[in-house]
Amino acid sequence: MSTLLTAQSLSLDTAFGPLLADITFTLKKGDRLGLIGHNGCGKSTLLKLLDGTIAPNSGSVTRAHHCLLARVEQHLPEDLHSLTLLEAVIARLSDAQQHTDGWRAQALLASMGFDESAWQLTAGTLSGGQHTRLLLARALISEPDLLLLDEPSNHLDLPTLLWLEQFLRHWNGSFVLVSHDQHLLDNVTNGTWILRDHGLSFFQLPCSAARAALEERDRTDAHRYQAEQKEIDRIAASAKRLAIWGKVYDNEDLARKAKQMEKRIDKLKDSQTELSATNLWQLILKGEALPADRLLEMENLVVSPAPDCPQLFKLPMQRLKSGDRVAIIGKNGCGKSSLLRLLWQHYQQSQDESSIRLHPRVEMGYYDQTLHQLRDGDTLLEALEPFAPLTERDRKMALISAGFAWLRHGQTVSTLSGGERSRLLFVGLTLARYSLLLLDEPTNHLDMEGKEALAQTLQSFEGGVLLVTHDRTLIAKSCNRFWLIDNGELSEWHSLEGLYAQLTNENAEIVTTSQKDESPTTVQVHSETETWLERLVELEEKLAQDLARKQSHQKPALQQQWRKEIAALNLRLELE
Repeated sequence: MSTLLTAQSLSLDTAFGPLLADITFTLKKGDRLGLIGHNGCGKSTLLKLLDGTIAPNSGSVTRAHHCLLARVEQHLPEDLHSLTLLEAVIARLSDAQQHTDGWRAQALLASMGFDESAWQLTAGTLSGGQHTRLLLARALISEPDLLLLDEPSNHLDLPTLLWLEQFLRHWNGSFVLVSHDQHLLDNVTNGTWILRDHGLSFFQLPCSAARAALEERDRTDAHRYQAEQKEIDRIAASAKRLAIWGKVYDNEDLARKAKQMEKRIDKLKDSQTELSATNLWQLILKGEALPADRLLEMENLVVSPAPDCPQLFKLPMQRLKSGDRVAIIGKNGCGKSSLLRLLWQHYQQSQDESSIRLHPRVEMGYYDQTLHQLRDGDTLLEALEPFAPLTERDRKMALISAGFAWLRHGQTVSTLSGGERSRLLFVGLTLARYSLLLLDEPTNHLDMEGKEALAQTLQSFEGGVLLVTHDRTLIAKSCNRFWLIDNGELSEWHSLEGLYAQLTNENAEIVTTSQKDESPTTVQVHSETETWLERLVELEEKLAQDLARKQSHQKPALQQQWRKEIAALNLRLELE
């Protein structure tokens, strides 16, 4: 198996200390590796070292002459925002190739699900999932042997995530994939790198098995450390006793033996097994089960992003009781978050809404994916006050146990990072005892350990839960009911496999349709007028669907292009 890339003794320091230390490995053809680790441990930095974006403080990266490498960035670069999709992909080709191989850029965009009408859109108007497809097309245009993918599953809806999984499973090259999605990693990788304590551990196993192997190694190291520490303590006690006797009896021989023992202790400590640092904070959500048939009842509920916006979907009838943990699944913009926000507003304002009925004793908690329910001007201590009637000392202890040192308790919420803000919100939810919990994308800032802790604590949550997430492992482990929002309707599913199969098939049909639209054979089947009519209906439907989305998810540039094409088709068909 030929070598693609070799890293030798890579080290990188930051202003806050070492980030990576003495990392050595070899990447070979056929390697499909997952790279995992806690937030901030240096995963994205390692990918940048491999493709030469940044240079290490020491060590080297050597790439084989035959190895073509491409990195798929985590975010769309600023310099691409003003380019069209076609320009962004073609820009990766040399000047000579741009004149001869432009068709390959068109073919790649089509294979990524972009029809011809989207090729002239500016990249900055795309959604997060479309950004991932565009960045993949840019990487693949150079026909790389090795792909470096930096969290491509972030902010993807479930259909797009399933598409990404299918793409990686059928791609023939090698790759290194940074992700916190254990399900995705298990399905597409054959090896795992775990970045921890500034070093890299390699396992020729997919993610779940690799993490289990690391845990077993940690347990073995802990037992060895205890045995080593026991020996150190025994020798230390003997050295102390000999030193005392040497002084009492003025015996130089005993004093010399005591010093020899102390030197031996120093050597044992230098070679003692190192234990990994662990995060002491535990995510625990405790709920209250109300003895009632229903916590929440929704009947003929119309869900829209705002009161003056078009309807996203209508919910005929659904009920929720204690012990129900419902996963709400669907494409971005279909109304999942809007439903939770509508329920939260109804609860807070005690609105007289006949389509929403809550148990009179229900206590509702809400995790807002924007994290805006924490007021920016509050200190960390003040931010916890609304969640539970606790003393200041109890709130301080909760913050300290979550890793917020007491010196930071006067810090304002606005100065926190996204991950810290998420952790603070979970601290508040941990302190309270809710009978109904609304969680909107709670895993956006959680690493694998955090996701597992969330899944475990939801399993034992005694109240009711409405969960919006695209994390399949969390859905499978923590939920017992499944709602799908699709084509303006909400349906309940009893089988996750059947639900995923439908989403996968729908996604495949979208790509197939976009490819068939380009086929001249299809155009020949219909008359020119029929083709125009079909295109007109398709554009009007796309425009209506986009206008039905939340304002922040709409694509104004695409809407403008659709309207122009609709007007042109109307003129051709003499419908105006």
